[in-house]
Amino acid sequence: MTDKSKEAAPSSVASLTRLGRQISDATIFMHQAIARNAGLTGTDHKYLRIVLESERITAGELARQTGLTTGAVTGLIDRLEKKELVRRELDQRDRRKVWILPLRENADRLFENSHLDLREQVARLIATFNAEEIRAIERYLTASVGIMNQITRKLNNQ
Repeated sequence: MTDKSKEAAPSSVASLTRLGRQISDATIFMHQAIARNAGLTGTDHKYLRIVLESERITAGELARQTGLTTGAVTGLIDRLEKKELVRRELDQRDRRKVWILPLRENADRLFENSHLDLREQVARLIATFNAEEIRAIERYLTASVGIMNQITRKLNNQ
C-alpha cells in the first residue's frame, strides 16, 4: 500500500521533469562555455573532472566509468596531457600499467575565474534556503544522481 501523502501530484512531476531537463541543458551549455573558454571541448572538460577527483586512475578505469572505448580515452588523455592538465606515470610494480595523474594546480589556474564566479553565486543561492529545504534538495539530487548512474550503467552494458 502506498502512502498517498508522499505521492507527488502529476503536475508536480511534470513541473520537476521540465525543470530537470532545463537544468540539464543549462549545465551542458555552461560547461561547454567554460570548456571553450579554457581551450577544451565540453566532453574533455567533464571527463577531466573524473581524473581531477581521483588521486590517480588508469585509462581502463576511465573507460569503464565513461563508457568510452580505450582508444577514445587514449585520445582524451593525449589532449589533456598536451594542455598539461594530466600526466602519465608507469606503475612501479607492473610496467604495463600506466597511471593518469591529475595536475590540479594547472587545472585550478585554467578554470579559476569561471569556477570562482560559479561557486560564489551557488553559495549565495544556498544561503537562501533553510536546513530542512537543503536536506530535501540534497535528498532529491542524491537520488537523481543515483537514477542517472543506474541508467548510464545499464545503457553502457547493453
